Amino acid sequence: MIRFENVGLRYGMGPEVLSDISFQIAPGSFQFLTGPSGAGKTSLLRLLFLALKPTRGLINIFGQDAASLPLGTLPAIRRRVGIVFQDFRLLDHLTTYENVALPLRVIGQSESGYRKDVEELLQWVGLDHRMDAYPPVLSGGEKQRAAIARAVIAQPDLLLADEPTGNVDPTLARRLLRLFSELHRLGTTVVIATHDIALMDQYEHARRLVLNEGRLHVYD
Repeated sequence: MIRFENVGLRYGMGPEVLSDISFQIAPGSFQFLTGPSGAGKTSLLRLLFLALKPTRGLINIFGQDAASLPLGTLPAIRRRVGIVFQDFRLLDHLTTYENVALPLRVIGQSESGYRKDVEELLQWVGLDHRMDAYPPVLSGGEKQRAAIARAVIAQPDLLLADEPTGNVDPTLARRLLRLFSELHRLGTTVVIATHDIALMDQYEHARRLVLNEGRLHVYD
């Protein structure tokens, strides 16, 4: 599904924040991306989402060379990816329900076809009582759960999540991980960036991608 070959990334004229990154992610796999703060985890996720272009090296996603993709094809590729960034990126003029339903609206589904699914997912993440609330009045944890629900509602081919359990209590964190595991069971490839060693230890089968000082080490 994804292949990186000798990828490097720098911002402006600064030093490389990622150096000689080479790895592959197989379809239907589950992996954690970890490493100390500042190691480059968010930058790597942004490369995976094609929100950044590498300074050097090759990125191949869904069988296509990212460097040669026409701009017009990017929206279709990104619709195959569910993503949760730490800043959530909810739309303030939409309710929680409308934010979560947005990926389904974009691909042309009617509300009568998706309303039940959205409501059930909001109940699962504990936001059924906040469906009509707008993002500015949600807490950080509620925004995070809404962002997670939006990322998974369309059962994407690839899920990227940056510290998805960072603002929730342990009980809800376990529930969210069960949601990711169920999505994985249905065929989604999952990449979760986290500092939480205890969380990773619950998933011994999961592969670990460890970033340290801009370099990647893979532990299968």
